Amino acid sequence: MPAFDATPPTLDGFDQLVADPSEYSIEPPAEEQIKRDACLEHPLIEAEIELLIDCLIGDAAPDEAIDVSTNFRSSEFDIATSALTVNGWCVVSTFLSQTQTQALSTECMAMHDAQLLKPARVGANRAATLLRGDSTRWFQPDALSIQQQAFTDRIEALRNALNRDLFLGLVDTESHYAVYRPGAGYARHLDCLRNNDSRVISAVFYLNEAWQDADGGALRLYLADQSYHDVFPRAGTLLLFLSAQFEHEVLPATRDRMSIACWMRQRA
Repeated sequence: MPAFDATPPTLDGFDQLVADPSEYSIEPPAEEQIKRDACLEHPLIEAEIELLIDCLIGDAAPDEAIDVSTNFRSSEFDIATSALTVNGWCVVSTFLSQTQTQALSTECMAMHDAQLLKPARVGANRAATLLRGDSTRWFQPDALSIQQQAFTDRIEALRNALNRDLFLGLVDTESHYAVYRPGAGYARHLDCLRNNDSRVISAVFYLNEAWQDADGGALRLYLADQSYHDVFPRAGTLLLFLSAQFEHEVLPATRDRMSIACWMRQRA
């Protein structure tokens, strides 16, 4: 089972800038209207999440008791779904194996060095902006590399778990590599496309080995109580949050910063 961090994180944002949310969006076009569960302002600590799950199990009638190891209602993503329900965000600290993460990191930087990643743009006219400093390359569903397929398979397992447990109606995902060069960042924004809120869950998977806090590059997630939480982009870490609920920004780093940005969407 992956390890989960129930302390509020922050993320790699990609779409609607807080500076002028009516003007900024990023391709590809999204599709539909969504409904979300309300989340509490204050995050659960890990013990509280575990207690919540224990209570759900303990309250069942003897012949309905949930076997967390075998029952179909159990999932390796149980704690993540519980945290998303209550807080609207969570961190999975070991989403893929070290070998799989390293393979994605190697591919991402090789693509960047080959100039296959292009400077990200925003707005309906796809304008360049100093508000966003990353370069990206979208995954092509019909031409995934072995490394990308491993990530996509895990995201699909998570999407299915969220649908089963939270009834979100997520029908597909979209993902891209993102590389920030030293000193680059992304201004505070929401992950919502202009006039479209089909993106329900934002996910950011980090690819940076031996990352230290002193390297910077945290994703700063702004919480409902006006506080914020910084998530550092350490290899193997996955950040999840409700796309329309959490403003966030990417802080500059002193070294190259790699990630995969992913969105889980409802049908338009």
